[in-house]
Amino acid sequence: MSKNNNPVPLNQQPTNEFIELSKSTIFSWPKSKKKFSLILFKFWLATFILFIVISSGSVYFETSTSKYILLSLFCSLSLPFLLCIRLYLGWNHIFKRLTSEKIEYEESGWYDGQIWIKPVNLKEKESLIALLEVKPILKNLIQVISLILILALFGILLFQYKYLK
Repeated sequence: MSKNNNPVPLNQQPTNEFIELSKSTIFSWPKSKKKFSLILFKFWLATFILFIVISSGSVYFETSTSKYILLSLFCSLSLPFLLCIRLYLGWNHIFKRLTSEKIEYEESGWYDGQIWIKPVNLKEKESLIALLEVKPILKNLIQVISLILILALFGILLFQYKYLK
């Protein structure tokens, strides 16, 4: 993009923001579903061990070991859930900027916000990037978030089951 046609600073152009986010260590994880699943499983396992240690001091769980383990297992989903939410918010922001017809930017600070309307060829190029690169990542993240929420709901229902000893 030439500087003459585009008044938006280089670091605020959606294509450049996409490239920066793609190069980021954490935000590049959901690009590969297999790698992302393995990373989330490691986070879940580490958090599970942490929750086991924390809840082992509870007097309530001295009588019910199964509830103690189940609660730790399902509460440990919180870290992968928060990580997925953060990744989703970042990628969704880029998706919206890529598909938007107008670009909001700041030349020198928060007080001088400007709006620039994209030309048709740039809009088509960025829409293509959004649909081919970012949308599959968002779809993957939504699937993972849904799975985590279903597991958490299942855990809550199982924990509330009164005959579980």
